[in-house]
Amino acid sequence: MDWKDVLRRRLASPNSDPKRKKSEQELKDEEMDLFTKYYSEWKGGRKNTNEFYKTIPRFYYRLPAEDEVLLQKLREESRAVFLQRKSRELLDNEELQNLWFLLDKHQIPPMIGEEAMINYENFLKVGEKAGPKCKQFFTAKVFAKLLHTDSYGRVSIMQFFNYVMRKVWLHQTRIGLSLYDVAGQGYLRESDLENYILELIPTLPQLDGLEKSFYSFYVCTAVRKFFFFLDPLRTGKIKIQDILACSFLDDLLELRDEELSKESQETNWFSAPSALRVYGQYLNLDKDHNGMLSKEELSRYGTATMTNVFLDRVFQECLTYDGEMDYKTYLDFVLALENRKEPAALQYIFKLLDIENKGYLNVFSLNYFFRAIQELMKIHGQDPVSFQDVKVIALLFTYIISSDNIATVVVNNAVSKFVWQ
Repeated sequence: MDWKDVLRRRLASPNSDPKRKKSEQELKDEEMDLFTKYYSEWKGGRKNTNEFYKTIPRFYYRLPAEDEVLLQKLREESRAVFLQRKSRELLDNEELQNLWFLLDKHQIPPMIGEEAMINYENFLKVGEKAGPKCKQFFTAKVFAKLLHTDSYGRVSIMQFFNYVMRKVWLHQTRIGLSLYDVAGQGYLRESDLENYILELIPTLPQLDGLEKSFYSFYVCTAVRKFFFFLDPLRTGKIKIQDILACSFLDDLLELRDEELSKESQETNWFSAPSALRVYGQYLNLDKDHNGMLSKEELSRYGTATMTNVFLDRVFQECLTYDGEMDYKTYLDFVLALENRKEPAALQYIFKLLDIENKGYLNVFSLNYFFRAIQELMKIHGQDPVSFQDVKVIALLFTYIISSDNIATVVVNNAVSKFVWQ
């Protein structure tokens, strides 16, 4: 029945007082009440036809507040149980040895050099015998990924086994890092990563010679590299996924090798010689032994050829305490200078050169630093370089940037070399 007809009959019903004539406002209010009633009934009827909306699972769960102790404990316990279950799903040493035995047993001749090979048919047979934990590795996708140029359509057993080992290691490391993820959001804060590395030190034979009094400085040195390169926006946290994707963790765990060469240790930022070198340089620069570096003390870094205007910019842009630099800020400075081809280092140096905060370098900015370099060259008795030559190069790069933003990296690299060389 149409609600309009109902409304008309209601208004014309004998129950209404014929002597009293309703005002226009009362009629409108009554009409609106009836409209709301029938519209709600009609809307409710439609809702019944869409019951599937009730089956949508809940996808957002808020984090417990600091005062909700019970909910926090429940969250921690449930995460621990989840990580334990994930850990049990991984292959242990005995299962890996059994997998290698099965692969070796099902190899297909001829061998390529000293490498045993396996075809797809035997590959699937090994997958059936290896157990449920190995099922994820014995797929057509994995086989095709490892298949290269073998004329018999086989893959290397060693390459496949290394693939499995790498996957298991990544999952183990992911679980190990997740244990330090206090927030449970898939990232580590600086304090979380510090705790992870501190507890990792006793498991690294190459760090056995470190004194415990140096542990805090070593942890600071190691953690700083992760945050300098993996946290460019300085949010104070790093995704666990990013930690696993970069090579830093490989470099750190390389210190488990008791026979690591001296050359490898010198090039590894996380090695004991490297950490002692960086910290030793910091102590040598700190002439007043107050644990901080002034601008004058930092000027003796390296070959002591940094200009005053560049040092001024360092102390203007970097975090300082009463005009002096602490060890963490010094580590950022060293990482930028020793890795000038990396994007994070280029960003660091570019920020120092961009004195007007415009997001690009103009002739004025280059000339500002170049004048100081010219003066330093005169002091050292070197032939001065004309700024016009540098200006032409800068204008050329500016033209390239206007046409192609990719050239920005080239410009940054060229400018960093210009400043330091």
